Amino acid sequence: MSGRIIVGVTGAPVSRRAVDWAVARAARTHQSVELIAVVGGAVGAIGEAEVLGAAQTAAQQLLDDEAARVGGDVGTRVASGNPVSVLVEASADAAMLVIGSDYRGAGTGPARGVHGMRIAAGSKCPVVVVPDRDLGEGAGVVVGVDGSEVSEHAIEFAAAEADRLDEPLIAVSVWTPLHTPRTAMEVYPDLYLANMQSAAEETLALSLAGISSRYPDLKVVRRAERGHPSQVLSEIARDARLVVVGTHGRGAVARFLLGSISQELLSHLPTATAVVR
Repeated sequence: MSGRIIVGVTGAPVSRRAVDWAVARAARTHQSVELIAVVGGAVGAIGEAEVLGAAQTAAQQLLDDEAARVGGDVGTRVASGNPVSVLVEASADAAMLVIGSDYRGAGTGPARGVHGMRIAAGSKCPVVVVPDRDLGEGAGVVVGVDGSEVSEHAIEFAAAEADRLDEPLIAVSVWTPLHTPRTAMEVYPDLYLANMQSAAEETLALSLAGISSRYPDLKVVRRAERGHPSQVLSEIARDARLVVVGTHGRGAVARFLLGSISQELLSHLPTATAVVR
């Protein structure tokens, strides 16, 4: 696979995890890695040039240290401006963008902030968000399936990753019963539930058609589950190596917005999470 993997690097400890994830992935796919640090906040104030210069020097030293730590084909670049805009612009010429998240798991602090979500939503290439915790060994690549066009892109990305990793592809379609007032429907009819389950299974079958011919050695696990999509995906992905979802952002404003499922997953990362447009 051609193209670069770009990594957004900051002084936060999780940046090392993001760099390590990207370098390991690049080694498998024979890609190059570029580390980018962004110095933001300049407003043109008098005396700011000296401060900006010092910040850029420190950022370059940070990148040089990381490049030396991991070795290999790793480039570096210091940019100035808004971190979201800089990384989104850089993604136009990249095969993948990797960023870290300070989210460490349930009960450990706030969910991921808005900047990371805007980067994931606005990026021109797939974005992988790495949480700030040891992911362990993990097994399988989980992908959310809903029958949409962007879901097809997510499936193709997830299948390729699973095939490269020699891991099973775990395709998940989640169905949610119609919400009604508590007194209106205490018990759903069995026929309704069975039809909802069948519809989810049909969505999986149609969406995965052709995967086996393109990846003959890939093991595919199909799971049609009842519940809330982000909760079900999070639970299944907790022990996976990667979870892949699509974003439905469109247009000048919408491209900086995520769909509810991808946003909820990024808010409470179950594992390394890829967002595919």
